[in-house]
Amino acid sequence: MVHSTTWPSLPFSEWKDTCATLHMWTQIVGKVRLALCPPINHCWGVALYVTLQGLTTSPMPYQDGSFEIASRAAKPLPSGRGIRPFK
Repeated sequence: MVHSTTWPSLPFSEWKDTCATLHMWTQIVGKVRLALCPPINHCWGVALYVTLQGLTTSPMPYQDGSFEIASRAAKPLPSGRGIRPFK
């Protein structure tokens, strides 16, 4: 297997719709976190966290329990030995 040290080309025109969708999704999730989580210095509590599959929140309090919101930008391979992007 040959490993490349260069990043592939990613012209903005090819993913601008995805960028707009991701931007709107993170804005909505951030507003949900802002409304439900206790305030921490300068809204630090609304951060999203990177996982192997995409982005997620930490658990957020809601009524008598909690929930989290997660995106899936990639999915596990059937062998469980890595991830691959959704197509």
